[in-house]
Amino acid sequence: MQLEFHQVDAFADRPFAGNPAMVYRLDSWLDETLMQQIAAEHNLAETAFLVKKGAAWHIRWFTPTAEVPLCGHATLASAHVLFEQYAEPGEWIDFSCQSGALRVSREAGQLVLDFPVRRAAPCALRAQVEQALGMPLQSLLALPGAQGIQELLAILPTEAAVRACQPDFAAVAKLPGLGLLISAPGERHDFVSRYFAPGIGIEEDPVTGSTHCILVPYWAERLDKTELRAYQCSARGGELRCRLEGERVKIAGQALLVASGRLFLPEA
Repeated sequence: MQLEFHQVDAFADRPFAGNPAMVYRLDSWLDETLMQQIAAEHNLAETAFLVKKGAAWHIRWFTPTAEVPLCGHATLASAHVLFEQYAEPGEWIDFSCQSGALRVSREAGQLVLDFPVRRAAPCALRAQVEQALGMPLQSLLALPGAQGIQELLAILPTEAAVRACQPDFAAVAKLPGLGLLISAPGERHDFVSRYFAPGIGIEEDPVTGSTHCILVPYWAERLDKTELRAYQCSARGGELRCRLEGERVKIAGQALLVASGRLFLPEA
């Protein structure tokens, strides 16, 4: 059996920037264990699998070690593949996933994610997070999930502090939730961020669309503005143009195909 795959750098306008994602368009779902094995084989932050169901594409995302409930950059990459490689008609693509309905539109040469707002609340794990990061925090918030805490958001005082952070990844992996997000006011952007998720196989994610569903409502309230320019200051880096619209977050960025190929699997 052969499966076609496409690798896309999301939130990037040139190769080797932004966040790489692998995309598989399937006729029907593979076994869940097999999808996890494929994601581990590619060893990227996310591998996305798509199956058409009615008018929408059902989408699932896997890190090298776990399935996740929401992923922005791999959804952007998936829309790019459907538009550019498979000639999906129209100016938008609807996706469905375990986090609800998503949409990606083409606007002025960019792709725009339409994701749900995710609001974080103050959290009492400050001492543990400060120890894991090796630096003091301004505040700590948590996004609640079905199993308790889903994500942690640590606010630092400056962009320089975000860039200088060298977390203890073993300690971060022991924190509750999928990962730890750090953020601060930006010097040339409204805010900057980094995201660490060693507990699900990603020490540092280069550019994370889904975390901006948490960041945008937080910074929109703090800065009293709904149009925000964001930068994720990982080694690869990526710029995101964000807009808060009620209970939805619009996240715009570019994407670039960098590789295509076939995966060869033995017949069952």
